[in-house]
This record gives sequence, C-alpha cells and structure tokens, in this order.
Amino acid sequence: MITIRKATIHDVERIIAIGKKTFLETYSENTPKEAVANFIKKTFNKATLIAEFADVSIIYHLLYVSDKLVGYSKIVLNVSNDHIERQRITKLDRFYVLQEFHGQRLGKELFDFIVNFTQTQQQQGMWLYVLIENKRAVHFYTKNNFKIVGYHDFVISETRTNPNHVLFLDNSEL
Repeated sequence: MITIRKATIHDVERIIAIGKKTFLETYSENTPKEAVANFIKKTFNKATLIAEFADVSIIYHLLYVSDKLVGYSKIVLNVSNDHIERQRITKLDRFYVLQEFHGQRLGKELFDFIVNFTQTQQQQGMWLYVLIENKRAVHFYTKNNFKIVGYHDFVISETRTNPNHVLFLDNSEL
C-alpha cells in the first residue's frame, strides 16, 4: 500500500536518514567523497531542517510503501528562477526514491501528488535543477513534461560544483 503524507517537524530524523541515504546513492559515483560529505553535513542536520519547518513556503512530503519510508520530496512555493518568466512557481528542491525501489513507479506517484498539490496552491509551474549526468532523472522529468530552460552550476562544496540543467514544468500545459 502506497501512502504519501505531508511531513511535520516530528519527521526531522526520518528526513535526515532518508536524505543522507538517497543523496549518497545519487551523487557518490560522480562527486568527490569529501564534497558529498560536506553537503550532507550542511544540509541534513537537525538545526537546518527545524529551521525549514518554520518557513511555511517549504513543504516536505514522505512516500511510504506499507510502513517503510522509501522516498521524499521538498518543495518551496513561490521561488522565481532567472530562466523562467512565470511568477507563482514552485521549486522542486528535493525529490528522491531509494534505489531499491526504482522502477516501481513510486516516483511517478509522488511526482503526480506534488504536481496536484502545487496546483491547489495556485502555482503556475514547477522548476528544478537536475545533474546533467543523471540520465535517469533527466529522462524521468522530460517524460513528465519538463522542458530544459537553462543551465546552472550547482554548488556542492566550496571547491566543487556540478553541471545541472534547469527544468521547468508549465502547469498550464497539463
């Protein structure tokens, strides 16, 4: 049974655990170990996440299969991007499913849920950065109507950036 629910501040430890695991699964092959470790330390710590929960524009959703947490997302409402002219747009800041659950259409379930949620928030679209080398993710997003609209050097650490596409999903085209 698949369940998707909005996370609360009581889910911080769960988000830290799955966030670290999915980030390592996604970036450890093409990013230096030290850069990955620094990003995880900065991003997936209790103080950072508690502060995010105080911001009403930041929303986490958790994806469960039965009672197992297998994925999560983080969206930020009303975040503009220089490559996109629309005003009321959502940044899809994190979107991950554990590797062992890839290929089961769970990401699609979470994705559809998020798109529907952003529409209820009167958002005109959604954008994200995706690692150019992450062919699986690029394919997933473009198959789900995202368009490549720009390029961004994503900062992993003080000494490392990764080349990313800027992708945009226009809700008026759905």
